[in-house]
Amino acid sequence: MSLDAEVSVSPVSISLAIDDPILADRLVALLDGVTGLRLVARGEPADAILGMPEPQGAQLDELELTPREQEVLALLAEGASNKLIARRLGISVHTAKFHVGSLLNKFDAIGRTDAVAHAARLGVLQL
Repeated sequence: MSLDAEVSVSPVSISLAIDDPILADRLVALLDGVTGLRLVARGEPADAILGMPEPQGAQLDELELTPREQEVLALLAEGASNKLIARRLGISVHTAKFHVGSLLNKFDAIGRTDAVAHAARLGVLQL
């Protein structure tokens, strides 16, 4: 067989395990016309299953935010500085900084934006 000869390869079959019907429909529309890919119904044999990650319930259950931390987190999501957080909540800048630090620790975040991203991913914060 020469290198230029076309090798016929059976398509890769993928099953979607997505509970969100809107997302599932969007994925079907995107993947439907892809050459070398065949979508199969849930439960049919498939080479791969495309699904949603398991919710990180254990982490979310262990995460307890105080009402004040929830307020600070909402302001962080708006991009507020410690000074603005302090002004909006009627607390000192030092106290605002303390709450931000506490949130960084609870989310194991490397910065303010990372804390907001973790909170959104865990469902603690709706953006």
